[in-house]
Amino acid sequence: MKAMVLAAGLGTRLRPLTDSKPKALVEIGGRTLLEITLTRLASFGIREFLVNVHHFADQVTAYLASRGGFGLRVEVSREEQLLDTGGGLKKAAWFFLEPPEEPFLLHNVDVLSSIDPARMAESHRSSRALATLAVEERESSRQLLFDPDGRLCGRRQAGQPPSPGAAALAFSGIHVISPRLLGLMSETGAFSIIDTYLRLARAGEQIRAFRSDGCYWRDLGRARDLQEAEADLARLAL
Repeated sequence: MKAMVLAAGLGTRLRPLTDSKPKALVEIGGRTLLEITLTRLASFGIREFLVNVHHFADQVTAYLASRGGFGLRVEVSREEQLLDTGGGLKKAAWFFLEPPEEPFLLHNVDVLSSIDPARMAESHRSSRALATLAVEERESSRQLLFDPDGRLCGRRQAGQPPSPGAAALAFSGIHVISPRLLGLMSETGAFSIIDTYLRLARAGEQIRAFRSDGCYWRDLGRARDLQEAEADLARLAL
């Protein structure tokens, strides 16, 4: 299985750390977020990666070169303008259409978790989904709605009451995706992949939930999160 690491963002919530470096090169315990993500996913057997870059892009490419790509195949997709998750993946589609075409992982660089990508891939294949999203029951301002069979059926906006018969779940920034999705992305420019998922779900495609309740998960968007995550890394051996 291949993986794309989303690392192009400006990291505005991490300022001033990201005033002089990209979010991907912010460190926890002497290791960059990019190193932590790549090496953890490599421990599950993933050997081929694509990393999208924009903010201080040259720093990321120089860093990867200086580390020899951590012994992995790591390609870089440069975005002259930020393309968001959907636009970034669409630009990088060539990487996932190389034979053999197989499901691939999409992972935010600023997410630290114990979610098992191999189990996600197994669930994805057995359900024959177009995309499988790691979700859990937790507070979030942007929850997704899933029907009783675990299929995406909508999005809950902040302040909206719960939808009868639908579970409102928070997305964890980790997806397993079938390459067939790439040919169905009719959106152009910068766009969120969640918008694509919702459109395709309405058309009858299977966008399914992978429940990761009980797994460790932390968003690393703020300096406070980085400090707390350092202790977690040692304790959980992530």
